[in-house]
Amino acid sequence: MNATETLYADLVRLGLIRSGERPPAVPLAGGVSSEIWKVDLPSGPICVKRALAKLKVAQDWRAPVGRSRYEIRWFRTVARILPEAVPAIVAADEEAGVFAMSYLDPAHHPLWKRQLLDGHVEIGTAEEVGRRLAAIHAATARDRSIPGLFPTDAIFHDIRLAPYLEAAASRHPDRAEALHRIVQTTATTKRALVHGDVSPKNILVGPSGPIFLDAECAWFGDPAFDLGFCLNHLLLKCLVRRDAVPRLLASYEAMSRRYLAGVDWEPAADLEARAATLLPGLLLARVDGKSPVEYLTDEADKTLVRRVARHLLDQPVARLALVADRWKQELA
Repeated sequence: MNATETLYADLVRLGLIRSGERPPAVPLAGGVSSEIWKVDLPSGPICVKRALAKLKVAQDWRAPVGRSRYEIRWFRTVARILPEAVPAIVAADEEAGVFAMSYLDPAHHPLWKRQLLDGHVEIGTAEEVGRRLAAIHAATARDRSIPGLFPTDAIFHDIRLAPYLEAAASRHPDRAEALHRIVQTTATTKRALVHGDVSPKNILVGPSGPIFLDAECAWFGDPAFDLGFCLNHLLLKCLVRRDAVPRLLASYEAMSRRYLAGVDWEPAADLEARAATLLPGLLLARVDGKSPVEYLTDEADKTLVRRVARHLLDQPVARLALVADRWKQELA
């Protein structure tokens, strides 16, 4: 069965069409881990997503398709906390690993990554991402049902810790001990529901604020991972938008400040220290892990990232502002 026929079979399974119906459908670009389609139903457009077993990256990177059930659960959990921060689930089949959600028109919901790469940097967007992320973490940290709904330690290891931090460790054996220590800390810290891929490529900027997509890495674990993962991208964008460096760094500061202000489930300083320790590992992973960022093509830029990351892995800091300070020194 080809991809199109699989899509229509999924729509029948989800109860969205009858057997034999063929509503217009077009594949959507942008993801490496799933097949995503826009389908025009008589009731309006929807987005249908099915996880892939082999990700669309240069290296051999495989992941269990069962992660879709936890993505569905993440969306439904967050919809009860901040419904404006996620697309609405229209229909879902956790066993089949497929679901449909509301389609958000790019004309009114631009991708944050595209805005940043175009030099359109709104500090308020980063600040609101920090606020919403902290609200999700705070609510789920107090919900005793969450750990049982997200037993995804193995999945998170396979699609986040291994291809990012452990892969970077194999490329930098003299920093492997520090990287494996970060992996151990991250894997064993259990505080809140983690998205796992809070990247500008997975955030739409809607009329009512940022909307989170692609929660395939959903995990009950260390919320510092979400914060560090997103801040990492704001630093990396500085290398391709030198003209926007002041606003990108101001966005980094605003997100950090607003997020930490919402931390009420543990001492904010403890979480900040974990995020600041993790961040250089993530920097290194995006040039020497299994999923390097595609927009860093200049070897001088990659060398700069390695230099900052390796220094901070050797001499870790406990404040996010100190990571930014080191980054600014290198950019200068």
